[in-house]
Amino acid sequence: MGKKVALNVFYNIAIFACLAIVYTAWEHQRWEYVLGCSFLAAMFIIFKIKLIKEVRALQRKK
Repeated sequence: MGKKVALNVFYNIAIFACLAIVYTAWEHQRWEYVLGCSFLAAMFIIFKIKLIKEVRALQRKK
């Protein structure tokens, strides 16, 4: 369970960093960074949702 908590923290930090980069890139009109980090943020959000579903399933078993 400790690994899942650490992975969740990593996902949160990665999502926040991607959103900060997107905001900065948008101001400087660097569209390649906006597109790349938006894609990465979406992937991290999908991974986080899967992790949350997995943790909920483990809690229901107990």
